[in-house]
Amino acid sequence: MRQLIFQVSVGGKNYPLYDLCQDSVAKYCEKHGIDHHIQREPQLKILPDPKTTNRSKNAIALGYLPIYEKEHAFTFFDRYDQIAIVDSDIYIRDNAPNIFDSFDIHADFGGVIEREMPVTKEYGEKIAHYSQSQYHNLDTNHRPNRLGLEFFNMGLMVMNRSIIKYLKGMSPREFIMQPKFKDFVDGKGWWKWSTDQTLLNYWVRKENMALHKMNWRWNGMFKAIDDKSFKKAHFLHFFLNTKLPNQGNNKEEMLQIINGKTWKKFKHT
Repeated sequence: MRQLIFQVSVGGKNYPLYDLCQDSVAKYCEKHGIDHHIQREPQLKILPDPKTTNRSKNAIALGYLPIYEKEHAFTFFDRYDQIAIVDSDIYIRDNAPNIFDSFDIHADFGGVIEREMPVTKEYGEKIAHYSQSQYHNLDTNHRPNRLGLEFFNMGLMVMNRSIIKYLKGMSPREFIMQPKFKDFVDGKGWWKWSTDQTLLNYWVRKENMALHKMNWRWNGMFKAIDDKSFKKAHFLHFFLNTKLPNQGNNKEEMLQIINGKTWKKFKHT
């Protein structure tokens, strides 16, 4: 089967962390015979409705919402059987196995459920609150427990070509701009700070897709999971640059974190 890892890096900003992470993805793809594509120019240019939007000026500073550019990956299913969308702040370890070998061939969509990660107590409290604000008003079953509602972290998502049937012939732009997604795009209420994550979590459940809840090691979120577990993760997700030394701009410091050589120096604050 033909497989692709798709990434987005738009806006023209030079960010050393992205370069470091994307280089690791490129090496990983070469090792496992996976094609790799980085989208560097916007294709969808999704904008909220200026009459109803709750988005900040900063969110649309580029003249569009870059958070929705990842969905352009759907257009690649005319060439690929399986696609993984990997955020540009994810570093893949040299010894990480092929993610597609672990993905259920019968699933439409897969990812890691945040509350199933070995999260810290502090982050567990955070996602309990976050999940309620994002999903409690949606008419889907997100299975609440003590850590809140069940949702995928969309920094890492894996799909089989079968997902295309749920697009119902729509282009990625047409898909996102559907009236039923308008509040997500406009950032209504608590969704002001949402990414494509809320929209996609709603979509995959509302459509009753075949879902694969993948092992947490495929999305090891730095300082969201405990340090001991982070060392065991295959994919390292540096999703909060405020928790990184120099906001991730120093390659050598980042490599020290990745290799665990100065672990105690960078405590969660």
